[in-house]
Amino acid sequence: MIRFFILFTVLLIGLFTLEILQPAEKYVILPFTSFIADVSVWIIQLFDDNVMSISNVIRDKTTGFGVRIERGCNGVEAVIILFAAIFAFPAPIKHKLIGFLIGFFMIQGLNLVRIVSLFYMGQWNQVAFEWFHLYLWQALIILDALVVWLVWLRTLPQAKARRLERAQASGE
Repeated sequence: MIRFFILFTVLLIGLFTLEILQPAEKYVILPFTSFIADVSVWIIQLFDDNVMSISNVIRDKTTGFGVRIERGCNGVEAVIILFAAIFAFPAPIKHKLIGFLIGFFMIQGLNLVRIVSLFYMGQWNQVAFEWFHLYLWQALIILDALVVWLVWLRTLPQAKARRLERAQASGE
C-alpha cells in the first residue's frame, strides 16, 4: 500500500508539473482544449446551429454569449488523477491500458455534458452557472475519476478471484 501511495504521488507531481510546462501547454493542452470546444459545438449544433467555436471559446452567434474552456475545465486534471491511480496500482499492464482508455473516454464524455450544460445554463441564469461551474461540476468530474478507478479495481483478475472465493465459501 505504501508503494502505491508513493508511486501515485510521484506520478501526480510529475504529470501536473509536465502539464504546466510551456511546450506541453502549446502542443498538447491548447490543441486538446480546442478539440473539446469543437466537439462541444458539434453536439450543441445537433439542437441549435447558432453556435460556433473559435479556439477554446464557444459562442452563441445570436446573443453573443460565450464560454471559454480553460485549464481545469478540459478534464485533463481528472485524467491525470485517474492515470496516476491506475498506473500506480499493481496490475497487469493490459488491464491498466484498457482501464485508462475507458476511463479517459468516460471522463471526457461527462466533461462534454458539463460544457454543454454550462453553455446553456450561462444563457439562462448567471448565478446558477457560477455555482454549477465552480462547485458541482468540478466535484462531479473528479468523482467520475474516482468511480472509474474503483470500478476498474473490481475488474482486476485478483479482485474477481476474491469475489469468486467468497461466493463459493458462502455457498458451501
